[in-house]
Amino acid sequence: MDLLQSLRIAAPEQLLSLSAIVLLVASAWGQTRRDARAVTWLAVLTLFVAAVMTAPVLFEGVRGDAASAFGGLFSGDAFAAFAKLLIYAAAGASLLVAPAFFEKHRAYRPEYPVLVLFAVLGMGIMVSAQDLLTLYMGLELNSLAAYVLAAFLKPDQRSAEAGLKYFVLGALASGILLFGMSLTYGFTGTTDYAGIAAALAEGTVSKGALFGLTFVLAGLAFKISAVPFHMWTPDVYEGAPTPVTTFFASAPKVAALALTMRVSLEAFGPQAAAWQQIVIFAAIASIVVGALGAIGQGNIKRLLAYSSINNVGFILLGLAAATPAGASAMLFYLVVYVAMTIGGFVAVLMLKDADGNYVEAIADIAGLSRTRPLLALGLAAIMFSLAGIPPLLGFWGKFVVFQAVVEAGMVPLAALGIAASVIGAYYYLKVVKIMYFDEPAGKVTGKSDMVHEWLLATCALFISPLGYLITKCLIALATVSAGVLFVAV
Repeated sequence: MDLLQSLRIAAPEQLLSLSAIVLLVASAWGQTRRDARAVTWLAVLTLFVAAVMTAPVLFEGVRGDAASAFGGLFSGDAFAAFAKLLIYAAAGASLLVAPAFFEKHRAYRPEYPVLVLFAVLGMGIMVSAQDLLTLYMGLELNSLAAYVLAAFLKPDQRSAEAGLKYFVLGALASGILLFGMSLTYGFTGTTDYAGIAAALAEGTVSKGALFGLTFVLAGLAFKISAVPFHMWTPDVYEGAPTPVTTFFASAPKVAALALTMRVSLEAFGPQAAAWQQIVIFAAIASIVVGALGAIGQGNIKRLLAYSSINNVGFILLGLAAATPAGASAMLFYLVVYVAMTIGGFVAVLMLKDADGNYVEAIADIAGLSRTRPLLALGLAAIMFSLAGIPPLLGFWGKFVVFQAVVEAGMVPLAALGIAASVIGAYYYLKVVKIMYFDEPAGKVTGKSDMVHEWLLATCALFISPLGYLITKCLIALATVSAGVLFVAV
Protein backbone atom coordinates (compact mmCIF):
# COMPACT_ATOMS: atom_id res chain seq x y z
CA MET A 1 0.00 0.00 0.00
CA ASP A 2 2.84 2.38 0.82
CA LEU A 3 4.45 1.67 -2.54
CA LEU A 4 1.19 2.32 -4.37
CA GLN A 5 0.77 5.61 -2.51
CA SER A 6 4.34 6.60 -3.35
CA LEU A 7 3.81 5.79 -7.03
CA ARG A 8 0.61 7.81 -7.04
CA ILE A 9 2.31 10.83 -5.44
CA ALA A 10 5.20 10.66 -7.89
CA ALA A 11 2.94 10.08 -10.93
CA PRO A 12 3.97 13.33 -12.73
CA GLU A 13 7.65 12.36 -12.46
CA GLN A 14 6.88 8.88 -13.77
CA LEU A 15 5.01 10.37 -16.72
CA LEU A 16 7.90 12.69 -17.52
CA SER A 17 10.52 9.94 -17.29
CA LEU A 18 8.57 7.42 -19.40
CA SER A 19 7.65 10.05 -22.00
CA ALA A 20 11.25 11.26 -22.24
CA ILE A 21 12.52 7.71 -22.76
CA VAL A 22 9.88 6.91 -25.39
CA LEU A 23 10.52 10.16 -27.25
CA LEU A 24 14.27 9.57 -27.05
CA VAL A 25 13.86 6.18 -28.72
CA ALA A 26 11.50 7.67 -31.30
CA SER A 27 13.96 10.46 -32.09
CA ALA A 28 16.58 7.88 -33.05
CA TRP A 29 14.43 7.00 -36.10
CA GLY A 30 13.40 10.51 -37.02
CA GLN A 31 15.77 13.40 -37.54
CA THR A 32 13.79 15.53 -40.01
CA ARG A 33 12.32 18.94 -39.32
CA ARG A 34 8.83 17.45 -39.26
CA ASP A 35 9.90 14.78 -36.76
CA ALA A 36 11.50 17.38 -34.48
CA ARG A 37 8.34 19.48 -34.45
CA ALA A 38 6.20 16.40 -33.73
CA VAL A 39 8.41 15.45 -30.76
CA THR A 40 8.25 19.05 -29.55
CA TRP A 41 4.44 19.08 -29.52
CA LEU A 42 4.37 15.69 -27.80
CA ALA A 43 6.74 17.05 -25.14
CA VAL A 44 4.48 20.08 -24.63
CA LEU A 45 1.50 17.73 -24.35
CA THR A 46 3.40 15.69 -21.73
CA LEU A 47 4.04 18.83 -19.69
CA PHE A 48 0.36 19.76 -19.94
CA VAL A 49 -0.78 16.34 -18.72
CA ALA A 50 1.78 16.48 -15.89
CA ALA A 51 0.38 19.89 -14.91
CA VAL A 52 -3.18 18.50 -14.89
CA MET A 53 -2.01 15.66 -12.62
CA THR A 54 -0.25 18.13 -10.29
CA ALA A 55 -2.87 20.89 -10.03
CA PRO A 56 -5.28 19.08 -7.62
CA VAL A 57 -2.49 18.76 -5.04
CA LEU A 58 -2.08 22.54 -5.00
CA PHE A 59 -5.78 23.42 -4.89
CA GLU A 60 -6.42 20.87 -2.14
CA GLY A 61 -3.48 22.19 -0.11
CA VAL A 62 -2.03 18.68 0.40
CA ARG A 63 0.70 18.45 3.05
CA GLY A 64 2.13 16.19 5.75
CA ASP A 65 1.88 12.39 5.62
CA ALA A 66 -0.60 12.55 2.74
CA ALA A 67 2.20 13.92 0.55
CA SER A 68 5.09 11.75 1.79
CA ALA A 69 6.49 9.08 -0.53
CA PHE A 70 9.30 6.52 -0.68
CA GLY A 71 9.97 6.48 3.03
CA GLY A 72 10.10 10.25 3.41
CA LEU A 73 12.60 10.84 0.58
CA PHE A 74 10.04 12.58 -1.66
CA SER A 75 7.11 14.90 -0.97
CA GLY A 76 4.25 15.69 -3.31
CA ASP A 77 2.88 18.54 -1.20
CA ALA A 78 1.27 21.84 -2.18
CA PHE A 79 4.59 23.72 -2.14
CA ALA A 80 6.12 21.28 -4.63
CA ALA A 81 2.96 21.43 -6.74
CA PHE A 82 3.10 25.24 -6.95
CA ALA A 83 6.73 25.15 -8.09
CA LYS A 84 6.11 22.31 -10.55
CA LEU A 85 3.20 24.06 -12.24
CA LEU A 86 5.38 27.11 -12.74
CA ILE A 87 8.22 24.94 -14.06
CA TYR A 88 5.93 23.13 -16.52
CA ALA A 89 4.52 26.43 -17.82
CA ALA A 90 8.00 27.93 -18.29
CA ALA A 91 9.37 24.79 -19.94
CA GLY A 92 6.37 24.58 -22.27
CA ALA A 93 6.83 28.18 -23.36
CA SER A 94 10.56 27.56 -23.92
CA LEU A 95 9.75 24.58 -26.13
CA LEU A 96 7.23 26.53 -28.21
CA VAL A 97 9.74 29.25 -29.09
CA ALA A 98 12.53 26.83 -30.04
CA PRO A 99 11.62 25.44 -33.52
CA ALA A 100 11.65 28.77 -35.38
CA PHE A 101 15.06 29.69 -33.93
CA PHE A 102 16.84 26.39 -34.53
CA GLU A 103 15.32 25.83 -37.98
CA LYS A 104 16.81 29.16 -39.02
CA HIS A 105 20.22 27.66 -38.14
CA ARG A 106 19.22 24.24 -39.55
CA ALA A 107 20.09 22.73 -36.21
CA TYR A 108 16.76 21.63 -34.75
CA ARG A 109 16.69 17.99 -33.74
CA PRO A 110 14.19 15.94 -31.70
CA GLU A 111 16.78 15.47 -28.95
CA TYR A 112 16.15 19.08 -27.85
CA PRO A 113 12.67 18.59 -26.37
CA VAL A 114 13.81 15.27 -24.88
CA LEU A 115 16.62 17.04 -23.03
CA VAL A 116 14.14 19.63 -21.77
CA LEU A 117 11.90 16.86 -20.42
CA PHE A 118 14.80 15.25 -18.57
CA ALA A 119 15.76 18.64 -17.13
CA VAL A 120 12.15 19.21 -15.99
CA LEU A 121 12.14 15.74 -14.41
CA GLY A 122 15.23 16.71 -12.42
CA MET A 123 13.59 19.95 -11.34
CA GLY A 124 10.50 18.10 -10.16
CA ILE A 125 12.66 15.86 -7.99
CA MET A 126 14.54 18.90 -6.67
CA VAL A 127 11.47 20.73 -5.41
CA SER A 128 9.95 17.54 -3.94
CA ALA A 129 13.13 16.33 -2.24
CA GLN A 130 12.97 15.67 1.50
CA ASP A 131 16.50 14.34 1.76
CA LEU A 132 19.90 15.70 0.70
CA LEU A 133 20.52 12.61 -1.45
CA THR A 134 17.24 13.05 -3.33
CA LEU A 135 18.10 16.71 -3.73
CA TYR A 136 21.42 15.88 -5.34
CA MET A 137 19.93 13.32 -7.73
CA GLY A 138 17.42 15.84 -9.03
CA LEU A 139 19.98 18.62 -9.21
CA GLU A 140 22.44 16.59 -11.27
CA LEU A 141 19.76 15.23 -13.60
CA ASN A 142 18.74 18.81 -14.34
CA SER A 143 22.34 20.03 -14.63
CA LEU A 144 23.54 17.29 -17.01
CA ALA A 145 20.70 18.05 -19.42
CA ALA A 146 21.35 21.80 -19.07
CA TYR A 147 25.04 21.48 -20.00
CA VAL A 148 24.11 19.82 -23.28
CA LEU A 149 21.35 22.35 -23.99
CA ALA A 150 23.76 25.27 -23.56
CA ALA A 151 26.04 23.81 -26.25
CA PHE A 152 23.20 22.56 -28.48
CA LEU A 153 23.95 24.90 -31.39
CA LYS A 154 27.16 23.15 -32.43
CA PRO A 155 28.10 25.39 -35.42
CA ASP A 156 28.07 28.44 -33.11
CA GLN A 157 31.32 28.89 -31.19
CA ARG A 158 29.55 31.00 -28.56
CA SER A 159 27.20 28.13 -27.77
CA ALA A 160 30.06 25.65 -27.34
CA GLU A 161 31.87 28.12 -25.09
CA ALA A 162 28.72 28.66 -23.01
CA GLY A 163 28.27 24.91 -22.57
CA LEU A 164 31.88 24.45 -21.48
CA LYS A 165 31.79 27.35 -19.01
CA TYR A 166 28.53 26.14 -17.55
CA PHE A 167 29.86 22.61 -17.19
CA VAL A 168 33.13 23.60 -15.48
CA LEU A 169 31.54 26.07 -13.07
CA GLY A 170 28.58 23.76 -12.49
CA ALA A 171 30.94 20.94 -11.52
CA LEU A 172 32.66 23.28 -9.07
CA ALA A 173 29.31 24.23 -7.53
CA SER A 174 28.32 20.57 -7.26
CA GLY A 175 31.56 19.87 -5.41
CA ILE A 176 30.88 22.72 -2.98
CA LEU A 177 27.34 21.46 -2.43
CA LEU A 178 28.51 17.88 -1.83
CA PHE A 179 31.11 19.07 0.65
CA GLY A 180 28.44 21.01 2.54
CA MET A 181 26.12 18.00 2.50
CA SER A 182 28.85 15.76 3.88
CA LEU A 183 29.59 18.21 6.71
CA THR A 184 25.89 18.50 7.48
CA TYR A 185 25.57 14.73 7.62
CA GLY A 186 28.68 14.42 9.75
CA PHE A 187 27.47 16.86 12.40
CA THR A 188 23.75 15.99 12.41
CA GLY A 189 23.93 12.25 11.71
CA THR A 190 21.29 12.31 8.97
CA THR A 191 20.56 13.54 5.45
CA ASP A 192 16.81 13.77 6.03
CA TYR A 193 15.44 17.34 6.24
CA ALA A 194 13.30 16.58 9.28
CA GLY A 195 16.22 14.82 11.00
CA ILE A 196 18.56 17.73 10.28
CA ALA A 197 16.01 20.18 11.67
CA ALA A 198 15.58 18.06 14.81
CA ALA A 199 19.35 17.88 15.34
CA LEU A 200 19.80 21.63 14.87
CA ALA A 201 16.90 22.40 17.20
CA GLU A 202 18.58 20.70 20.16
CA GLY A 203 20.74 23.68 21.06
CA THR A 204 23.49 25.94 19.77
CA VAL A 205 24.62 24.96 16.30
CA SER A 206 28.18 23.58 16.18
CA LYS A 207 30.86 25.18 14.03
CA GLY A 208 31.00 22.10 11.82
CA ALA A 209 27.26 22.16 11.16
CA LEU A 210 27.50 25.91 10.50
CA PHE A 211 30.20 25.29 7.89
CA GLY A 212 28.04 22.60 6.34
CA LEU A 213 25.07 24.97 6.18
CA THR A 214 27.24 27.67 4.60
CA PHE A 215 28.64 25.37 1.90
CA VAL A 216 25.19 24.00 1.05
CA LEU A 217 23.85 27.52 0.61
CA ALA A 218 26.92 28.45 -1.46
CA GLY A 219 26.29 25.53 -3.81
CA LEU A 220 22.64 26.50 -4.16
CA ALA A 221 23.60 30.17 -4.71
CA PHE A 222 25.36 29.11 -7.91
CA LYS A 223 22.20 27.49 -9.22
CA ILE A 224 20.14 30.63 -8.61
CA SER A 225 22.99 32.87 -9.88
CA ALA A 226 23.14 34.92 -6.68
CA VAL A 227 26.16 37.10 -5.94
CA PRO A 228 29.01 36.16 -5.42
CA PHE A 229 28.32 32.99 -7.47
CA HIS A 230 26.83 34.81 -10.47
CA MET A 231 29.90 34.96 -12.70
CA TRP A 232 28.66 32.35 -15.17
CA THR A 233 25.29 33.95 -15.87
CA PRO A 234 26.06 36.77 -18.39
CA ASP A 235 28.41 34.61 -20.50
CA VAL A 236 26.13 31.56 -20.57
CA TYR A 237 22.98 33.60 -21.22
CA GLU A 238 24.65 35.46 -24.10
CA GLY A 239 26.36 32.43 -25.64
CA ALA A 240 23.59 29.84 -25.35
CA PRO A 241 20.89 29.75 -28.07
CA THR A 242 18.16 32.22 -27.13
CA PRO A 243 15.43 29.55 -26.58
CA VAL A 244 17.84 27.79 -24.21
CA THR A 245 18.52 31.08 -22.43
CA THR A 246 14.76 31.55 -22.11
CA PHE A 247 14.59 28.14 -20.47
CA PHE A 248 17.59 28.74 -18.17
CA ALA A 249 16.25 32.08 -16.96
CA SER A 250 12.83 30.69 -16.05
CA ALA A 251 12.22 27.01 -15.20
CA PRO A 252 15.59 26.08 -13.57
CA LYS A 253 15.55 29.37 -11.68
CA VAL A 254 12.16 28.51 -10.19
CA ALA A 255 13.36 25.02 -9.23
CA ALA A 256 16.59 26.28 -7.65
CA LEU A 257 14.86 29.02 -5.67
CA ALA A 258 12.13 26.64 -4.49
CA LEU A 259 14.83 24.16 -3.47
CA THR A 260 16.72 26.89 -1.59
CA MET A 261 13.51 27.82 0.24
CA ARG A 262 12.83 24.20 1.18
CA VAL A 263 16.35 23.51 2.44
CA SER A 264 16.58 26.79 4.37
CA LEU A 265 13.14 26.73 5.97
CA GLU A 266 12.67 22.99 6.51
CA ALA A 267 16.13 21.52 7.05
CA PHE A 268 17.86 24.59 8.52
CA GLY A 269 14.73 26.31 9.85
CA PRO A 270 15.56 25.97 13.58
CA GLN A 271 18.77 27.91 13.02
CA ALA A 272 17.37 30.69 10.83
CA ALA A 273 19.51 33.26 12.61
CA ALA A 274 22.62 31.40 11.37
CA TRP A 275 21.75 31.63 7.68
CA GLN A 276 19.77 34.88 7.57
CA GLN A 277 22.98 36.92 7.47
CA ILE A 278 24.20 34.94 4.46
CA VAL A 279 20.90 35.39 2.63
CA ILE A 280 20.74 39.12 3.44
CA PHE A 281 24.24 39.64 2.02
CA ALA A 282 23.44 37.63 -1.12
CA ALA A 283 20.16 39.51 -1.61
CA ILE A 284 21.58 43.03 -1.31
CA ALA A 285 24.73 42.16 -3.26
CA SER A 286 22.68 40.58 -6.07
CA ILE A 287 20.42 43.63 -6.32
CA VAL A 288 23.35 46.05 -6.46
CA VAL A 289 25.67 44.00 -8.71
CA GLY A 290 22.82 43.09 -11.04
CA ALA A 291 21.81 46.74 -11.39
CA LEU A 292 25.32 48.17 -11.79
CA GLY A 293 26.45 45.36 -14.09
CA ALA A 294 23.58 45.92 -16.51
CA ILE A 295 24.22 49.62 -16.99
CA GLY A 296 27.14 49.24 -19.39
CA GLN A 297 25.81 46.31 -21.40
CA GLY A 298 25.35 46.66 -25.17
CA ASN A 299 23.90 43.20 -25.72
CA ILE A 300 20.27 42.79 -24.69
CA LYS A 301 20.75 39.14 -23.63
CA ARG A 302 23.55 40.15 -21.27
CA LEU A 303 21.38 42.96 -19.94
CA LEU A 304 18.60 40.47 -19.21
CA ALA A 305 21.17 38.20 -17.54
CA TYR A 306 22.09 40.95 -15.09
CA SER A 307 18.40 41.70 -14.71
CA SER A 308 17.93 38.07 -13.66
CA ILE A 309 20.64 38.46 -11.00
CA ASN A 310 18.95 41.64 -9.81
CA ASN A 311 15.55 39.95 -9.53
CA VAL A 312 17.01 37.02 -7.61
CA GLY A 313 18.17 39.56 -5.05
CA PHE A 314 14.63 40.85 -4.59
CA ILE A 315 13.26 37.32 -4.28
CA LEU A 316 15.89 36.45 -1.65
CA LEU A 317 14.67 39.35 0.48
CA GLY A 318 11.55 37.29 1.11
CA LEU A 319 13.68 34.37 2.28
CA ALA A 320 15.70 36.67 4.53
CA ALA A 321 12.49 37.48 6.41
CA ALA A 322 12.18 33.76 7.27
CA THR A 323 8.42 34.10 7.78
CA PRO A 324 5.36 32.57 6.07
CA ALA A 325 4.58 35.98 4.59
CA GLY A 326 8.11 36.22 3.17
CA ALA A 327 7.90 32.74 1.63
CA SER A 328 4.49 33.52 0.15
CA ALA A 329 5.84 36.77 -1.33
CA MET A 330 8.73 34.84 -2.89
CA LEU A 331 6.36 32.43 -4.63
CA PHE A 332 4.16 35.24 -5.93
CA TYR A 333 7.21 37.16 -7.18
CA LEU A 334 8.40 33.99 -8.95
CA VAL A 335 5.17 33.81 -10.95
CA VAL A 336 5.52 37.43 -12.03
CA TYR A 337 9.26 37.00 -12.69
CA VAL A 338 8.67 34.01 -14.99
CA ALA A 339 6.10 35.94 -17.04
CA MET A 340 8.43 38.95 -17.36
CA THR A 341 11.45 36.81 -18.24
CA ILE A 342 9.72 34.71 -20.87
CA GLY A 343 8.17 37.83 -22.37
CA GLY A 344 11.54 39.56 -22.47
CA PHE A 345 13.38 36.74 -24.21
CA VAL A 346 10.49 36.10 -26.63
CA ALA A 347 10.74 39.77 -27.60
CA VAL A 348 14.48 39.24 -28.20
CA LEU A 349 13.62 36.30 -30.49
CA MET A 350 11.37 38.63 -32.49
CA LEU A 351 14.21 41.08 -33.16
CA LYS A 352 15.26 40.02 -36.67
CA ASP A 353 16.69 41.82 -39.67
CA ALA A 354 15.46 41.53 -43.27
CA ASP A 355 17.51 38.34 -43.80
CA GLY A 356 16.09 36.66 -40.72
CA ASN A 357 19.25 37.09 -38.65
CA TYR A 358 18.73 37.79 -34.96
CA VAL A 359 19.53 41.26 -33.62
CA GLU A 360 20.97 41.41 -30.10
CA ALA A 361 22.71 44.81 -29.94
CA ILE A 362 20.65 47.33 -27.98
CA ALA A 363 21.76 50.11 -30.34
CA ASP A 364 20.16 48.25 -33.25
CA ILE A 365 16.65 48.51 -31.77
CA ALA A 366 16.76 52.31 -31.92
CA GLY A 367 13.48 53.74 -33.18
CA LEU A 368 11.75 50.37 -32.94
CA SER A 369 8.48 52.08 -31.99
CA ARG A 370 8.26 53.52 -35.49
CA THR A 371 9.15 50.39 -37.43
CA ARG A 372 7.55 47.68 -35.22
CA PRO A 373 5.18 49.53 -32.85
CA LEU A 374 3.49 46.47 -31.33
CA LEU A 375 6.80 44.72 -30.65
CA ALA A 376 8.15 47.91 -29.09
CA LEU A 377 5.02 48.22 -26.94
CA GLY A 378 5.34 44.64 -25.68
CA LEU A 379 9.05 45.02 -24.90
CA ALA A 380 8.45 48.38 -23.21
CA ALA A 381 5.77 46.81 -20.98
CA ILE A 382 8.25 44.10 -19.97
CA MET A 383 10.93 46.69 -19.20
CA PHE A 384 8.60 48.89 -17.14
CA SER A 385 7.39 45.86 -15.20
CA LEU A 386 10.95 44.69 -14.51
CA ALA A 387 11.72 48.19 -13.24
CA GLY A 388 8.80 47.86 -10.80
CA ILE A 389 6.79 50.77 -12.17
CA PRO A 390 3.06 50.75 -11.31
CA PRO A 391 0.46 49.78 -12.38
CA LEU A 392 2.31 46.81 -13.93
CA LEU A 393 2.50 43.56 -11.98
CA GLY A 394 6.26 43.78 -11.47
CA PHE A 395 5.57 46.61 -9.00
CA TRP A 396 3.19 44.43 -6.99
CA GLY A 397 5.71 41.58 -6.87
CA LYS A 398 8.30 43.86 -5.29
CA PHE A 399 5.71 45.46 -3.04
CA VAL A 400 4.65 42.18 -1.39
CA VAL A 401 8.29 41.23 -0.81
CA PHE A 402 9.11 44.57 0.83
CA GLN A 403 5.92 44.35 2.86
CA ALA A 404 6.95 40.94 4.22
CA VAL A 405 10.42 42.25 5.08
CA VAL A 406 8.96 45.25 6.96
CA GLU A 407 6.49 43.01 8.82
CA ALA A 408 9.47 40.87 9.91
CA GLY A 409 10.97 43.96 11.56
CA MET A 410 13.75 44.40 8.98
CA VAL A 411 12.98 47.98 8.00
CA PRO A 412 16.64 48.90 7.20
CA LEU A 413 16.86 45.91 4.85
CA ALA A 414 13.68 46.99 3.06
CA ALA A 415 15.02 50.55 2.79
CA LEU A 416 18.26 49.29 1.24
CA GLY A 417 16.33 47.13 -1.23
CA ILE A 418 14.08 50.01 -2.27
CA ALA A 419 17.05 52.36 -2.70
CA ALA A 420 18.95 49.78 -4.77
CA SER A 421 15.91 49.15 -6.97
CA VAL A 422 16.09 52.76 -8.15
CA ILE A 423 19.48 52.01 -9.73
CA GLY A 424 17.97 49.15 -11.72
CA ALA A 425 15.26 51.37 -13.17
CA TYR A 426 17.93 53.25 -15.16
CA TYR A 427 18.87 50.53 -17.61
CA TYR A 428 15.30 49.38 -18.15
CA LEU A 429 14.22 52.93 -18.97
CA LYS A 430 17.30 53.28 -21.17
CA VAL A 431 16.01 50.49 -23.44
CA VAL A 432 12.59 52.17 -23.66
CA LYS A 433 14.23 55.52 -24.43
CA ILE A 434 16.25 53.98 -27.27
CA MET A 435 13.16 52.36 -28.78
CA TYR A 436 10.94 55.45 -28.57
CA PHE A 437 13.17 58.53 -28.79
CA ASP A 438 16.25 57.60 -30.86
CA GLU A 439 16.40 57.76 -34.64
CA PRO A 440 15.43 54.44 -36.26
CA ALA A 441 18.38 52.17 -36.91
CA GLY A 442 16.44 50.27 -39.56
CA LYS A 443 17.80 46.91 -38.46
CA VAL A 444 14.71 45.16 -37.05
CA THR A 445 12.64 44.64 -40.19
CA GLY A 446 12.18 40.85 -40.26
CA LYS A 447 8.88 39.05 -39.80
CA SER A 448 8.14 37.42 -36.44
CA ASP A 449 6.88 33.91 -35.88
CA MET A 450 3.19 33.74 -34.90
CA VAL A 451 3.89 31.64 -31.80
CA HIS A 452 6.32 34.29 -30.58
CA GLU A 453 3.75 37.03 -31.14
CA TRP A 454 1.10 35.16 -29.13
CA LEU A 455 3.48 34.40 -26.27
CA LEU A 456 4.66 38.00 -26.02
CA ALA A 457 1.07 39.24 -26.07
CA THR A 458 0.11 36.75 -23.35
CA CYS A 459 3.00 37.75 -21.08
CA ALA A 460 2.38 41.46 -21.67
CA LEU A 461 -1.32 41.10 -20.81
CA PHE A 462 -0.51 39.08 -17.70
CA ILE A 463 1.82 41.73 -16.28
CA SER A 464 -0.55 44.55 -17.28
CA PRO A 465 -3.26 45.87 -14.93
CA LEU A 466 -5.42 42.98 -16.21
CA GLY A 467 -3.13 40.68 -14.23
CA TYR A 468 -4.50 42.14 -11.01
CA LEU A 469 -7.72 40.23 -11.68
CA ILE A 470 -6.00 36.99 -10.65
CA THR A 471 -3.55 38.46 -8.13
CA LYS A 472 -5.76 37.62 -5.16
CA CYS A 473 -6.03 33.99 -6.28
CA LEU A 474 -2.27 33.72 -6.88
CA ILE A 475 -1.43 35.16 -3.47
CA ALA A 476 -3.90 32.79 -1.80
CA LEU A 477 -2.31 29.78 -3.52
CA ALA A 478 1.19 31.06 -2.66
CA THR A 479 0.16 31.47 0.99
CA VAL A 480 -1.16 27.90 1.17
CA SER A 481 1.97 26.55 -0.53
CA ALA A 482 4.38 28.53 1.65
CA GLY A 483 2.54 27.39 4.78
CA VAL A 484 3.68 23.82 4.08
CA LEU A 485 7.27 24.81 4.91
CA PHE A 486 6.32 26.07 8.37
CA VAL A 487 4.26 23.13 9.66
CA ALA A 488 7.08 21.85 11.85
CA VAL A 489 8.43 25.27 12.84
